Amino acid sequence: MSFSLSDADPQPGLVLDGSASTLRSNLAAKTMWVRSALAGPSGILPTNVQALITAALTQARAIEDVEARFNNTILLWTFIPCLKTAEVLARGRDATADILTRDQAIRSNRLYRVITENTTDLISRHAPDGRFIDATQASWRLLGYRPEELRGKFLEEIFHSDGSLQQLTEARNRLRDDGYATMTLDLTHRDGSKRWFEIASRAIRETYTGAVVEVVSVSRDITARVASEDNSRRLADELARTSRLATLGELASSIAHEMNQPLATIVNFASASQRYLKSANTQPEHFERVDDGLDKIIHHANRASEVIKHLRTFLRKGRNRTTDVLLNETLTKVAQLCQWEADKYSVEIICTPSDRKPTIIADQVLLEQVLINLIRNGMEANVEARAAETATTSSRLTLSTSVNSDGETLIEVTDEGPGLDEQGIRQMFQPFYTNKPQGLGLGLSMSRSIIEGFGGFLDAQTAATGGLILTCRFPATATKNRAPITEIAPDE
Repeated sequence: MSFSLSDADPQPGLVLDGSASTLRSNLAAKTMWVRSALAGPSGILPTNVQALITAALTQARAIEDVEARFNNTILLWTFIPCLKTAEVLARGRDATADILTRDQAIRSNRLYRVITENTTDLISRHAPDGRFIDATQASWRLLGYRPEELRGKFLEEIFHSDGSLQQLTEARNRLRDDGYATMTLDLTHRDGSKRWFEIASRAIRETYTGAVVEVVSVSRDITARVASEDNSRRLADELARTSRLATLGELASSIAHEMNQPLATIVNFASASQRYLKSANTQPEHFERVDDGLDKIIHHANRASEVIKHLRTFLRKGRNRTTDVLLNETLTKVAQLCQWEADKYSVEIICTPSDRKPTIIADQVLLEQVLINLIRNGMEANVEARAAETATTSSRLTLSTSVNSDGETLIEVTDEGPGLDEQGIRQMFQPFYTNKPQGLGLGLSMSRSIIEGFGGFLDAQTAATGGLILTCRFPATATKNRAPITEIAPDE
């Protein structure tokens, strides 16, 4: 009994003899080779059709899924032998879409493996509760665990540093609500070294319910970056302290003058009290003068102690400590510290504090450093202007605090110097820019950086006096307005 073919079959079919010659074909096969402009049925068959027919007949078995490609079509052929008639039924199936999809999947899988096996970041899959489902080979280098060791482990078992539990909980909540979460965690590597990781995670949700069914995370080792940032902060602290030391060196004569006055007064009162004590037996009223002298000695000794304490705070090395800073009181203290230098240059310092008693969140010592720098720059500008005018009269330097209509807190230092043009104002805050023969060009640049670190901004503009107004501007978010409080008047 020979094979029969149906023209109703949508798939191509051929009946072949032992030499691979076509005995019969159905309509689908004829249509296929005609439309493809092929010479005959051999064009739609595999190139090794003769060997396939021989194998099917001699081995008495069907041979399946043999691929044949022509034009843009891919057929999978099955060869079924009939031993009685020595014929072979060749039945084809159009598998173009399936094979192209398979090839694309193979290429995608190959690309995925190349990426995952060679990336320096750790790519991992997790269950909603945080258990590892899978991880890339980078886990060995970054964590000290092979991927097979991580499977089934909870994140808390790997990331078990201080605060990691809270961060992981917050990340799960964000993944549930937003579908995306990032966090920075530190952990101890299996070899005992401390590592920092930046982790970005995205949730994969169930199509209909929207529930999180899996989480994909990419973890990057940022240990070197964190160490660099820590080193940069340390260098910034060292540079700030060096700047404070340099400022103190420039203020040495003024400090000596300020310390000399209370000490000289103490010596004078002590000498006078000693003389009064010698004659107190014959003149009892001298005891009252001695008592008054001792009170004044205590007063000026305390004043000298406050000066020393303030200078030690100014030079103290350590982490910057932010706190509530009363600007009116700070401005008064800084003006007193610079007063003796101002007297030396015949510069009158005028303080005009705001009635609103403004308060900001800042580092007291660094803010004082900025204000001292601005005041000294202003005094030098005044001296320069007087030298150009060959005038001998004193000049004024105005210090003020205020709160504008936008709620911004302002500290302004206004001088009577020669001023600068627009280009000079733009350049004056650039690092290493200076018009002073002995200047380094770092003071104003560092001052602006410090103010920006407090959430504010330092800028300059031309004053009505012809000099400059240097303004420290703090937005409402960086300030803390309080009810008016009574300020302690500075010692006379």
